Amino acid sequence: MKIIIIGLCLLVIMASSVIQTMCNSLYENGTDRLSLLEFKKAISMDPQQALMSWNDSNYFCSWEGVLCRVKTPHRVISLNLTNRGLVGQISPALGNMTFLKFLSLSTNSFTGEIHLSLGHLHRLETLDLSNNTLQGDIPDFTNCSNLKSLWLSRNHLVGQFNSNFPPRLQDLILASNNITGTIPSSLANITSLQRLSITDNNINGNIPHEFAGFPMLQILYADGNKLAGRFPRAILNISTIVGLAFSSNYLNGEIPSNLFDSLPEMQWFEVDYNFFQGGIPSSLANASKLKVFDISRNNFTGVIPCSIGKLTKVYWLNLEKNQLHARNKQDWEFMSCLANCTGLTDFSVSDNCLEGHVPSSLGNLSVQLQQFLLGGNQLSGGFPSGFQYLRNLISISIDSNNFSGVLPEWLGSLQNLQLIGLYNNYFTGIIPSSLSNLSQLGYLYLQSNQFYGHLPPSLGNHKMLQELTIGYNNIQGMIPKEIFKIPSLLQIDLSFNNLDGSIPKEVGDAKQLMYLRLSSNKLSGDIPNTLGNSESLEKIMLDRNIFSGSIPTSLDNILSLKVLNLSQNNLSGSIPPSLGNLHFLEKLDLSFNHLKGEIPVKGIFKNASAIRIDGNEALCGGVPELHLHACSIIPFDSTKHKQSIVLKIVIPLASVLSLAMIISILLLLNRKQKRKSVDLPSFGRKFVRVSYNDLAKATEGFSASNLIGKGRYSSVYQGKFTDEKVVAVKVFNLETMGAQKSFITECNALRKLRHRNIVPILTACASASSNGNDFKALLYEFMPQGDLNKLLHSTGAEEFNGENHGNRITLAQRLSIIVDVADAIEYLHHNNQETIVHCDLKPSNILLDDDMIAHVGDFGLARFKIDFMGSNDSNSIYSTAIKGTIGYVAPGNAHFQVVFLFPSKM
Repeated sequence: MKIIIIGLCLLVIMASSVIQTMCNSLYENGTDRLSLLEFKKAISMDPQQALMSWNDSNYFCSWEGVLCRVKTPHRVISLNLTNRGLVGQISPALGNMTFLKFLSLSTNSFTGEIHLSLGHLHRLETLDLSNNTLQGDIPDFTNCSNLKSLWLSRNHLVGQFNSNFPPRLQDLILASNNITGTIPSSLANITSLQRLSITDNNINGNIPHEFAGFPMLQILYADGNKLAGRFPRAILNISTIVGLAFSSNYLNGEIPSNLFDSLPEMQWFEVDYNFFQGGIPSSLANASKLKVFDISRNNFTGVIPCSIGKLTKVYWLNLEKNQLHARNKQDWEFMSCLANCTGLTDFSVSDNCLEGHVPSSLGNLSVQLQQFLLGGNQLSGGFPSGFQYLRNLISISIDSNNFSGVLPEWLGSLQNLQLIGLYNNYFTGIIPSSLSNLSQLGYLYLQSNQFYGHLPPSLGNHKMLQELTIGYNNIQGMIPKEIFKIPSLLQIDLSFNNLDGSIPKEVGDAKQLMYLRLSSNKLSGDIPNTLGNSESLEKIMLDRNIFSGSIPTSLDNILSLKVLNLSQNNLSGSIPPSLGNLHFLEKLDLSFNHLKGEIPVKGIFKNASAIRIDGNEALCGGVPELHLHACSIIPFDSTKHKQSIVLKIVIPLASVLSLAMIISILLLLNRKQKRKSVDLPSFGRKFVRVSYNDLAKATEGFSASNLIGKGRYSSVYQGKFTDEKVVAVKVFNLETMGAQKSFITECNALRKLRHRNIVPILTACASASSNGNDFKALLYEFMPQGDLNKLLHSTGAEEFNGENHGNRITLAQRLSIIVDVADAIEYLHHNNQETIVHCDLKPSNILLDDDMIAHVGDFGLARFKIDFMGSNDSNSIYSTAIKGTIGYVAPGNAHFQVVFLFPSKM
């Protein structure tokens, strides 16, 4: 009997245990599913329909981005929605998913704060919320005891830099936020930390002494902050350091001489843009693994040590803008030693105190060398002969020195050259004709020398040339018309020479030209009307010449014009009133000519301080601030009076009656047209009219929740009209320089394009916003699948750890996209009414519709009407120039921009 009773008791206990387990299982199953649904509710926009599978017809462990545990399939261990274009807030319900190990929501548009509940996920190992617009303080993650990687970079996080991080953390990436305060010394208690990036914040103070105790730290990036004081001595004890960046801070003093003895693993060392002084550390010879060494823009002194040649793996060596000197042969020995750096690609020692002749050992440098910058020193002698052996050079800059003599013909044999900077020297002779062999040349700076002779017509062979500056020389003769047929040309400066003759009418062929300066020459004749065809011009300076005739009325075609200087010539006639229609015109100088008649009063002529008209005695009228006499009315005699009856009454009366009839007809037609499109019921082949108010209503006041993309000149919003038609609204930020030009360029490019693989434009809007400012926007068909870049790439912790749970594009889809893009480009280049070169083709400008059909978009940098040979010959050569040059920054700002292979600037 007792045995039976005991058995029954055991059965009851076992049944209770099973029931409890089942209840727990059901509860846990519901918890993760409900948490995911709460997360979905907080999403206000899902342009890629990443959450379309999140419904009751699918088991939640099969939802996109969701990965469940194998042993307990109802528990979610990974949620990866990287680069899905999601807009909304991060639901605090995610904090209930207690089995979660991997959470990545990077590269979306999440707003709001990071909820405290995420700090209670004790199984979480990786959290990546980088590249969003999250705000507020960083919550306490101390309870996430298993957290190893925390990526919060590129957000809008604020508050003091705290140490509320778990003890097992390995990666702490907080770059590009608005974090303030000092680096907490208690951070050194996280002894497992390997990578710390606080780049581009507002952190002050210095590196705490306690950092000396880090046993495993490899990456320390603190550039772009407000760190001050001496070089942190604690760094000397972290022998595991591989990458160190303190650029753009306020650090000063000397760098410890034994630094590289203490840090034998160092590969990246950046301390540029600080106030360091003293010599280059003597221990540099022991940095055998160093690849990047940048100490530019400091106050380093002394000579460049020959031991620098022991950096056999270095490829980036930037010493520019210091006070390093070389005065004799011994000081120049470093040039011979650099021959051991066989992988060197970029070397700059510009803006220092180097003197004398450049040694011939220059020619023994690495054959891999691409950039060599020696400008801004006190160097002399002829053009350095060693350059002829460096066949892979892309950029040569020896500007602002005391070089003299003629340029060697072999300069034209360096086939890879894209930039030649020789300005501010004493070079003489003619410009070598061999330069025409440099087919990739994009930038030629020869100004402020003593060159003479004629401009060679062969300059027109440089089909990729973008900037040509030969001002302040002794060049004679006429301007070769071939120059203006270079399709990529953006800037021409031939000022302060002895050029004569007239401006070639081919100047109108330079469709991309933005800057034309021909000041202080002996140019004569009329200013050609074709100048108005160069519609990209922003600055025209033709002052101090002998031009005659009238001001071309065609100049009003140049809508982007900002500066026009025609002063000190022999121009006559009246000032074209149409110049007042140039809304971007900021400065107008017409002084000291022979102009006459009434000064216009609209546009720039309203601002007396923006125009100069003195030295034109026959001008009258204008705004009162010009203090000119009023224009007089000429009295009529009887003969002229009779003629004026015909001219001033009969002809205008007949014209008015004719115009009235035409306008009446147009008004009737216009009313019918308005009735058809006032409510924007559909988008057909005609361009409908939309107002600012229509677009504001469709995008909910251009709210952040409707933002689907943002670029330099514009932002793109999703909009929905009353007929439920969804469109993409590209709004241009007209306060940004170049935005107006980008709008005009895109309009010109798209108004005639009709192709299935080019994003269809629906209409344009140019009006005023609610506060009276200019407003310009373009409407496109909405592409639900987003851009190709988002489908191909993901960023953040999953990439760093070799994981990728993002979208998969099949091979067939990839091939289809390639064919689509090729069709579009072939149409633009060959089958369109006029040749168009896109100039900005990249994955983010390739958009995909519901059927994964690719469409090329964003024509803001497009170029038109390219005809290199000026003929219809089928063998004509077609090319276009790159937008910029590798490693190039304009003269005066020629400094290096490092691109790391290691995940720097995280």
